[in-house]
Amino acid sequence: MRTTQQFSVTLPNEMATQVRARVASGEYASESEVIRDGLRALQARDRAVDSWLRNEVAPAYDAYRADPSRGIPLEDVRSGLAERQKRATKRG
Repeated sequence: MRTTQQFSVTLPNEMATQVRARVASGEYASESEVIRDGLRALQARDRAVDSWLRNEVAPAYDAYRADPSRGIPLEDVRSGLAERQKRATKRG
């Protein structure tokens, strides 16, 4: 039984050029390897986002729902960000 499937993929010219360049450089042995590596990176990113949502966002939301006084008012967040931006602009 085969463990792979063949696909026909259409890419924008820029991406196709990038795939071919990686193969031509010797970084990958084939176009398929480039695509597989890209899909593995996408899977890793999805796992990282899922982990962040499960381990950080959901617990923070639950904590806020349990005690809304722990939250920061939106206007305080906005003014704090504006102040940070102002300081960063002065340094830069």
